[in-house]
Amino acid sequence: MVEESPDSVVPAAKATEKEAKPAAPNATAPATDTAAPVEKTVPPKKEKPPAVEAKPFTEFIQQDYLPALTQALVDKGVTDLQVALEQSKIAVKGFETSPACSQVIGRWNDGKRQFNIYFFEDNIQGKRAISCVDRGSKSSTIESFLIDERKITLDLLVSGLVLRLNSQKWLMRN
Repeated sequence: MVEESPDSVVPAAKATEKEAKPAAPNATAPATDTAAPVEKTVPPKKEKPPAVEAKPFTEFIQQDYLPALTQALVDKGVTDLQVALEQSKIAVKGFETSPACSQVIGRWNDGKRQFNIYFFEDNIQGKRAISCVDRGSKSSTIESFLIDERKITLDLLVSGLVLRLNSQKWLMRN
């Protein structure tokens, strides 16, 4: 019997690795693609202007919301409309001791009809409420305004009020 020494034994795995290795590529082989790479120029992205809703609260209300709201209500047939942004107490029974807040107040029909939109945080994304008054009486109800919306936009604020006033039957009859 022949004795096997560790030097004379070649493990099977090492033998198959040597057989499985492909030949090294020839470093002097000519390149098949002779064309120079083409550089693509990417035009710079145009930056979007900031949304009007990103303006400071008072600036947004004065410059964007009030004119858009006035136009929407005039388009619905409202005449002698007066809208303004005021800082005052909530004119609803039971809220006399509440602190003052920013309000968009609209009056028409010789002051007989009035709506108030309350912005409690001077932020259009913050808490909002609305009240409506007819014939110059004092409002007894305050309702939340656009509370289910994730992001408040100019169009949403305008259309939300128009829909609310229409449901009050102040803009169109059935």
